[in-house]
Amino acid sequence: MSIHELSYLKEKIEDLKKDGVYRTLPILEGPNEAEIILNGKKVINLSSNNYLGFANHPRLKEASIKAIEKYGVGVGAVRTIIGNMDIHEEMERVLAEFKKEEAVMVFQSGFNCNAGTIQSVTDEEDLIISDELNHASIIDGARLSRAKKTVFKHADVNHLETVLKENRDKYRNILIITDGVFSMDGDLAPLPDIVEVAEIYNAMTYVDDAHGSGVLGTNGRGTIDHYDLHGRVDFTIGTLSKAIGAIGGYVAGSNTMRDWLSHRGRPLLFSTYLPPAVAGAVIEAVKILMSTSEYTDRLWNNANYFKAKMKELGYNIGNSQTPITPVIIGGEDKTMKFSRRLLEEGLFVSGIVFPTVPLGTGRVRCMVTANHTKEQLDRALEIFEKVGKEMSVI
Repeated sequence: MSIHELSYLKEKIEDLKKDGVYRTLPILEGPNEAEIILNGKKVINLSSNNYLGFANHPRLKEASIKAIEKYGVGVGAVRTIIGNMDIHEEMERVLAEFKKEEAVMVFQSGFNCNAGTIQSVTDEEDLIISDELNHASIIDGARLSRAKKTVFKHADVNHLETVLKENRDKYRNILIITDGVFSMDGDLAPLPDIVEVAEIYNAMTYVDDAHGSGVLGTNGRGTIDHYDLHGRVDFTIGTLSKAIGAIGGYVAGSNTMRDWLSHRGRPLLFSTYLPPAVAGAVIEAVKILMSTSEYTDRLWNNANYFKAKMKELGYNIGNSQTPITPVIIGGEDKTMKFSRRLLEEGLFVSGIVFPTVPLGTGRVRCMVTANHTKEQLDRALEIFEKVGKEMSVI
């Protein structure tokens, strides 16, 4: 047998099939909307991070087209050489104003924003303390750092303080990292208490607000605004690929932070920068958010309606405090079968199983958006009722 056959990977793929978690990539035919054509079939979409419906918004598309016409389709270099355009600088100024921070540095994705930022602001003299349920990009970003690492129990500020007491005198800096909104359960980090204990022990705070940006706070300014913690969080991470509807990730904070990342943020130094079309769309999206709460209001109205109805049906939707609505099914195989049956009935909700979530806590994660109509949500609820009873989930 030849090494080039990759037989060891074939064996692993067969294991996935035996466990009932093997999948093929769904193929979307057209824009990511509340209702989509998926694999040739029209279905209601409850699996998108497109919270506000901006991914196909006419104003964002027009802004992208104008940016292409002026700047072209690509920047032709890493940002630190000749890939930095005035439209990128404007994008960061607008984002900083929106987030009420001194400065913003935008990366090519939310994942490499965490990977690039965490490793660049810590070193071997420091300690990273991370919530045990933080996103994979935080875990990988911490791994890239030369700092020591430890975790605190999920959202447990008492345990966090215990870890701080035990370690504060051993390290130059301590960086506490937490998601603002936890993407698998939709719960919020207890940020006021985390920030308070961090200040007592002279530790820095780092909040990944990917699922809070555009969703929480005044006009979608995020979890920091929701808790009125401006000026007390050192690094706030946001994404441009969810509520904003484009692609990219950013860190908001001080001018000092931005200056340092321009010298040591490895994705900025070693990968071509964002296309101008993205910057144009982001600028327009943020201007819309700063001018109206219409989209965030619609999002929350839809989310609250859907969550209340799912509870009435008898589903376990966990302790979500955001539009993210996990529907806990349990076993991995049953979860994937449940997801497939929903799709057969005309509703796409992706199954999420181990290792993304702990074994035995498989769920379908519902993502209601501002663009869903009540009619679409009611149809989705009817499908949930039918499949749930059929599979003895409710």
